[in-house]
Amino acid sequence: MTEPPQTVEPTPGPDDPAAAALATGGLTRGEPPAAGAPPQTPATVRRRASVAGTVVSVLLILAIVFGSRLLRDFDSALLPYAVATVFLAFGVAYRYTVWVSAPGARRLFRKGWGSFFSAANFRNAPTALPKMIATYLGFQKFLGARSHARWAAHQLVFWGCLLAAAITFPLTWGWFTFTSSTGSGPGYEMRIWGFKVIGFDALSVLGWLMFHGLDIAAVLVIAGASYFLWRRMKDRGAITGQRFAYDLMPLICLVVISVTGLLLTFSSIFLHGGGYEFLAVLHMVSVVFTLIYIPFGKFFHIVQRPAAVGMQLFKYTSRREDESVLACRRCHEPIDTAPYVENLQGTMRDLDLGFDEWAEYCPRCKRVLRGTAYLDHVKKGFK
Repeated sequence: MTEPPQTVEPTPGPDDPAAAALATGGLTRGEPPAAGAPPQTPATVRRRASVAGTVVSVLLILAIVFGSRLLRDFDSALLPYAVATVFLAFGVAYRYTVWVSAPGARRLFRKGWGSFFSAANFRNAPTALPKMIATYLGFQKFLGARSHARWAAHQLVFWGCLLAAAITFPLTWGWFTFTSSTGSGPGYEMRIWGFKVIGFDALSVLGWLMFHGLDIAAVLVIAGASYFLWRRMKDRGAITGQRFAYDLMPLICLVVISVTGLLLTFSSIFLHGGGYEFLAVLHMVSVVFTLIYIPFGKFFHIVQRPAAVGMQLFKYTSRREDESVLACRRCHEPIDTAPYVENLQGTMRDLDLGFDEWAEYCPRCKRVLRGTAYLDHVKKGFK
């Protein structure tokens, strides 16, 4: 790593108008944002999002029709679930389009996915992307810095939901089928798109895992979601800022889905099917509601997270390609790589914040300058 640049602009003093702007919340505007694409009206964004949602929904319907061999393998009993996934696809595409229409998210989207699919990044750092996917998306090591218990609970919910989705969606769409290979007896075949993948004995360990995968996922989800519900009822910090629809509803939905799913297995094994129809309807309603709720609630961050991985990759590759580190304009301590700081400044200009030069100060100096400016430009009015 090279030494930080030695030529540093003078430290802003009490009479610096930029410091006054920082103290008053940035009311003093800086340079206007660079000319770019004209601002998008809300109606234009909604129209584009509706088109994107419609296209994705139609593509999913076609995938269901052709993936189930023209509905030959489609189970009509699972029709409500399939319809819910179509609404889910529309909602995700709609909200994602609206999200990336905002200046800051659009820059994150371009930089993140550009780094994600960059052939140059793959050549220069071939192991960086798989490592970040495993650590940032899979094992989410950044959560461990906050709390080991929260990390463990998040892992239980994450892998439980991932396992449930990997089983439920293909079955719902008719892509996976389980058929008896002997007409009667324990022999079964699993087929994908009509092609045989594996044959197994339903009474073997593999057979038990095949037919109880959703039960395993339910146990994982219940354990993780219960911890978060307990924490939100006991932790003062969580209680203060939580909202029922945004913070508690997703956890309740996960618990209801998991419990009703386990009760279906309990009914079929121990009650000889007693109450199965009622439990099946209750389970279906909870699943359909959750799928439709996903694009408009807290679960939407699942869709946003891959873009954040791309941004982490952008930081990593820019640090490798450009070893120069931008120094704080006040204390001369290194902040971050020049490309990353320039990207942050570009986002601030896109948002028309007017004080993007403050990206060139470290967090400590920002606090010092804000306090100094407050004393000299705001509090003096009370003397």
